[in-house]
Amino acid sequence: MFHITQSPKSFEETITRLTQVLTEHQFGVLSTIPLSEKFVAKGLPFEGRISILDVCNPLEAYKVYSIDPLAVNFLPCKFIVREDEQGVWVEMIRPTALIKLMDNPELTSFAQKIEDVLIEVTKRI
Repeated sequence: MFHITQSPKSFEETITRLTQVLTEHQFGVLSTIPLSEKFVAKGLPFEGRISILDVCNPLEAYKVYSIDPLAVNFLPCKFIVREDEQGVWVEMIRPTALIKLMDNPELTSFAQKIEDVLIEVTKRI
């Protein structure tokens, strides 16, 4: 269900490199949510860092919409960059795991293509 990769880079360098490689594959970062900062701002005890990156390739998103408008509920794709005492991690829910809920073989095949690209992105960090 998840794809998890350890990054050899720092937290900030990982986010920068992830953004660069996504751009090379026509994906843009729509938003970056510094979740760990939100925890701390609310007075919650939290060590480490977590950022959520919402990413999208508009051309591919349009294709998903064209197949089934309800499938846009699974967009955008998300990457989690997480730092803990063991290192920096890049995590994502596999698009195929989510899209299977639609029970549409065409969407599942399409999600596999996107998933393959996103996993390749993580290998290039």
